[in-house]
Order: sequence, then structure tokens, then C-alpha cells
Amino acid sequence: MAQMEPNLDHDVSWFLLPSYWAKMVVALISFLCFANSYDGDFVFDDSEAIINNKDLRAETPLGDLWYHDFWGSKLSSNTSHKSYRPLTVLTFRINYLFAGGFYPVGFHVINIVLHCTISVLMVDVFSILLGGLQFNNKGRRLNLAPKSSLLAALLFAVHPVHTECVAGIVGRADLLCALFFLLSFLGYCKAFRESKEGYTFSVFWVLMSVILGAIAMLCKEQGITILGLNAVFDALVINKINLLELIRKLVYKDKSLENAGLLRKGLLFRITLLMCGGAGILYIRWRIMGTGPPAFTEVDNPASFADSLFVRAINYNYYYSLNAWLLLCPWWLCFDWSMGCIPLIKSVSDWRIIALAALWFCLIGLICQALCSEDSHKRRILTLGLGFLIIPFLPASNLFFRVGFVIAERVIYLPSIGYCILFTYGFSLLSKQAKKKKILAVAVLGILLINVMRCALRSSQWRSEEQLFRSALSVCPLNAKVHYNVGKNLADKGNQSAAIKYYREAVRLNPKYVHAMNNLGNILKERNELHEAEELLSLAVQIQPDFAAAWMNLGIVQNSLRRFEEAEQSYWTAIKHRKKYPDCYYNLGRLYADLNRHIDALNAWRNATVLKPEHSLAWNNMIILLDNTGNLAQAEAVGREALELIPNDHSLMFSLANVLGKSQKYKESEALFLKAIKANPNAASYHGNLAVLYHRWGNLDLAKKHYEVSLKLDPMAPGTKENYNLLRRKLEQLQKKGGA
Repeated sequence: MAQMEPNLDHDVSWFLLPSYWAKMVVALISFLCFANSYDGDFVFDDSEAIINNKDLRAETPLGDLWYHDFWGSKLSSNTSHKSYRPLTVLTFRINYLFAGGFYPVGFHVINIVLHCTISVLMVDVFSILLGGLQFNNKGRRLNLAPKSSLLAALLFAVHPVHTECVAGIVGRADLLCALFFLLSFLGYCKAFRESKEGYTFSVFWVLMSVILGAIAMLCKEQGITILGLNAVFDALVINKINLLELIRKLVYKDKSLENAGLLRKGLLFRITLLMCGGAGILYIRWRIMGTGPPAFTEVDNPASFADSLFVRAINYNYYYSLNAWLLLCPWWLCFDWSMGCIPLIKSVSDWRIIALAALWFCLIGLICQALCSEDSHKRRILTLGLGFLIIPFLPASNLFFRVGFVIAERVIYLPSIGYCILFTYGFSLLSKQAKKKKILAVAVLGILLINVMRCALRSSQWRSEEQLFRSALSVCPLNAKVHYNVGKNLADKGNQSAAIKYYREAVRLNPKYVHAMNNLGNILKERNELHEAEELLSLAVQIQPDFAAAWMNLGIVQNSLRRFEEAEQSYWTAIKHRKKYPDCYYNLGRLYADLNRHIDALNAWRNATVLKPEHSLAWNNMIILLDNTGNLAQAEAVGREALELIPNDHSLMFSLANVLGKSQKYKESEALFLKAIKANPNAASYHGNLAVLYHRWGNLDLAKKHYEVSLKLDPMAPGTKENYNLLRRKLEQLQKKGGA
């Protein structure tokens, strides 16, 4: 056996539990933190990644997942974010199929279970990172830091910054990535066995760790970084390389590099396997993704669009300091940190420069200790802590490519492993110096308890969009997207007056926020404030000329203002920018109907139904227009075609029943009217038109009954009262004749 290193647990005043019980405690506490998110809704990005993602549906070929991004767009598309996570999407698809639809409970439960599993694995991972990789005489791995590994795993399990990954369903990408990331690390550790000559290794398990790293990357891009961390672990723990000594010998071209451990048996071979595996994985992903960079806008990541290299560098470093602060003090959490939430630093006189200085002061101090300390145990733990903190964060750092966010709490899930290592090591140093170790242990226990409560509170905020969006108002009051999302949520609930207030604030904070302008213009249009709506929508398409939805809404407003030529031009511009736009064809058809261009109207509505066969409004308008123009046979044919595609649509049943009644097909018409009434019994017009059918048919008692029901539901129903009075007079006349 190898020589025993100093035991970190010796100075740590913490609970000592058997491995099985330690894992049970970690699993239970991690479950308690996020259990109240199990019945939450689909929120924020869940809509695009799950509800609107066609890759989840059974009719989409399974093979398409390998050529689409995380959001269901083709990777070759110019609008794709190039986020290639097919295995994560596959788990969403399985969730959807087993649940039989979009029921969020199953999605949330899987996320909670994944986090609990990862937290349990952390006990083993931290026992290796903090205690080293050593074995007993029977070849079983020893846990030389049971107390420290339990503390570090608890810190990880209850960290509030993980809430987005666990309570937000799209966070499953980070959870699955972390799971296979840890399995890759544990698989790499499994490759080694101690012998009298040192360590022997298994090529199979090294290759297995590469495969697990590839699987991690297919869940989320950060997964590839485990291969680099495995190499660092090999160098520091297995080969016990002193990095400072190695650097000195490389600089001075010392021929005794073998003594530094670089050429020890198998190290270069294993690192070559890791490098070749990583290069192969990246090449395959590059070929699938294509060479084009992701399409992001300035509001997503303002610093990356700054002209000055100085401004870019200083803001990137400020973002790093904010990420570090979220690990240290995860109190101010927000679902989105873009759109003015963090104003750019443009000069060195900005007081926020202090945060950068503090970050680099701490990092440089830790790096110096990791390189220069004479204590090999200290060097190893600090280097591993910094490695796990920094390396998984590199894909999100803007150093290699532009990312589509300023800060994203989800990307700190893996780097928090390094934070937990450094925190635990710092706690051990304090415990060593402290005279009253129990007070220190109580303080750490208090931190854990506060974090548990913070997780539970934050999880409850992620249960609904209303709570999530409102929670961000106090954290990022300058974020236009926060105000936009609060406004959108209010508008969806019918509270237009409140929604207008938040949309206006979003536009004030970001005068180029075209989506806020479009939504605000829509509400103003519905409130008949047409001139202001036109101004907003015109500005939106001026800022973003290819914004198809804004062009369509502008056309609707212009149509309402009776500027028909401009409206037609706006509709066609929308269709030019979005070829498959059924709603725009539907509105274009309404414009043509208003202009009595009946053939053009029917063609536009037919285009809408071709693009979207379940477009009920377009089908209905075709039936009604054909009915009103006396083309009953054609109206009947269209109605039957529509009902074959949408058999349970009561409005189509009603329209076709009207046509059949006029064609004197009373029995079939009656059946459709009754079916429509069964589906929607409170529609006054359904009862009124059925009464007219009975009136024509001569079933006067049934006609009287349905006229009365219609008038009860809507006393002001047009024509119904007159028809009812006519029927009553007719019945009275019949009664008089019968009495005579």
C-alpha cells in the first residue's frame, strides 16, 4: 500500500457516519430542499424546450433528435443556438410518452431524483478528491475523509444556486451532464489499482471514462471538460506531480523530467487516450453542428458586442466575480440576468472594479498556495478544488466563443464542486486553529440550514411563472425581460391593464425591445387604441424588419383603420419573412372578405388550413362565406372535410349544421346541432339556430323549447326574440283553429 497522507478529517469537527448512512442523509436532505417543486408548472424556457418542441412528439422520427438542437430547430438553421443535447431531449420525449401528454409532475420528479442521485455520488467523489485514492489489502477503496466528504456533499446538495437546474425542467440538461460527468470521473478512478510498484491501470476503464464523458457532452456541452479534469487528477493524485517543480524543469530544460513524474509508466499513454477521445468527440460534434457560430443578439450578452477589447475583458471578469459571489452568497437569484440587469463597466472609475480586484486577489492567492506550498496534501486539494471550480466553467466563460447569456445560475452546477472542496478545506484549516471547534461546527450547520430554507423558498418561486417572474423584480429591476415576462403572464390571465404597465416599463428600459412593443401593440389594438398600437408596431418592424408577427399585427391594425392596401402589404411582408404562417393567411383572408374579394379570401383561408389543418377559424370562415354566397354544396363539402380533420370542434358542427338545414337535410342537421350543444350547452346561438331548424321542419314544440333556452342564455340574441314571437303567434293560431 502507498504511504498514508495527512488525514483532513483529523482537524474537522463534524459528524462521522458509516458510508451507507452518510449517503442516506445526503439523499434525504437534498430531497427535502427541492421536494416542493414536484407539482410545479412548465415555466419560462420549458415552453420552448418542451411544450413547443416537436421532437418530443411520437410523430417526429427519433432520428431527427440527432440533427436538431435543444429547442427542436435544425442545427443547420441560421437561427439555431447550436445547443446540441440529444440525450436530454430523448429523456423529455420518454417523459412525454409515459405521461401521455404534457403533464409537468413526471418531468419534475425525474429532476428531483437526478439531483438526489448526483448528491449521493458526491460522497464518493469528495472522498477521493479530499482523501486521495488508496486501497486496503483486499483491493477495496478506502474513504480516508468520511467527515469531510459528508460535509462537502451536504454543501453541494443544499446549495440554493442549484434550484434552477432542479426546479426548472430544462435544467435536466445540467443534471444529466453532471451525472455522467461524475460517472466518468469514478470510472477513471476505477481504472487504478495499487501494487508494490505503484499503480496499475485498466485501459478498459480509461476508455469507459471517455465514453461516459462523451455521453455527458451529449446531455450538455460542459460534459467534455471531465476529460481534462481526469488528466489533472491523474497527474496530481496518481503520479503526485509537483506542478511548480515540473514548470521549473520545463523552463530550464532539465533532463531529469522522469523524476518529476511526467514520464512515469502509463501517464502519457492515458493522457493521449483522453486527448484523442476528446478531440474525436469535438470533431464529430463540429461536423454535426456545422461551422456557423450560434446566433445571439446584443441584449443576450452585451459585453461580447462591445467594440473595445478592454470593455469586453473587464466585463467578462466582472461576470466571473458575480458567479463567484453567487457561490459564496446565493441570496439574490434570478431566472434571467440579461437585458440591462448588469450594466456594462465602461471605465476604470466604476466602483465595481473592486469586485474584479477581490476575485483575482483570492484566485492568485489560492493559485500561489496550490503551486508553492511545501505541504503536498495542501497542494493537491487546492489544485483539485481550483480545477473543478474553473475547468467546467470554461465553456461559459466567453473565452472560446460567445455565449447567449450574461450570467446563468445553471452553469454553476458543476463548478460548485470546486467551491465545496475549497469551503471544506477552509473549514478544516479554521477547525485546526479554533479553540472552540463546536462553535465553528454549529456555524457551518447554520449555513446548511439557511441554505435548505433558501432552496425550499426558491423552489416554491419556480412552481409558477407568476411567482418566478415577480421574484426577479427586486433582484434585477433594470432587466427589461423581467418586466416583459411579468406583463406577458398578466396578459395571459386577462389582466390587460396591469400588463400594459409592465410592457411600457420594458420598452422604457430597452427602447429596442421589439417583442415588448409587439405585445403592447396587440393589447392596445384589442382595446381599440389603434393609433398608438400602429406607432409601436411600425417602430418594431423598423427596428427588426424581419419580425413577421409584428408585420401581421400591424396589418390587423391597418385593416381596423380601413387602410386596406397598407394592411395587405403588411400581411404579405409577414408571409415573405415567415413562409409557413397560417395565422397571417387567416387574417389576410378576413381582409379580402371585407373587400368582397371572395375568391382571394377562400384561397388565403385554404392556405391557412394546408399549413395548419387544425385551424378551426379558417375552416369556419370558408364554410360561412360559401354559405352566405349561396354555394351550399361547396360549403357542405368544406364542412365535412373540416370535421374529418377536427371531429370534436363544436363550432364546425354548428356551421355545417346551418348549411345542411338550408339544404333541407333536416335530420343530419339536427344531429350536428345536438352534438354541438352537448359539447357547448351554454351557446345561445346554437339553441337559437336549432330552434329555427325545427321551426322550418315543422317541429314547433321543440322549436319553442330551444327558442326559450336561447333567450334565457342571451335575452338580447339577435333575431331570436322576433322568431320566437312569430312562433308563439303561429301556435296561438293553431290552438284557435283546433278549438274551433
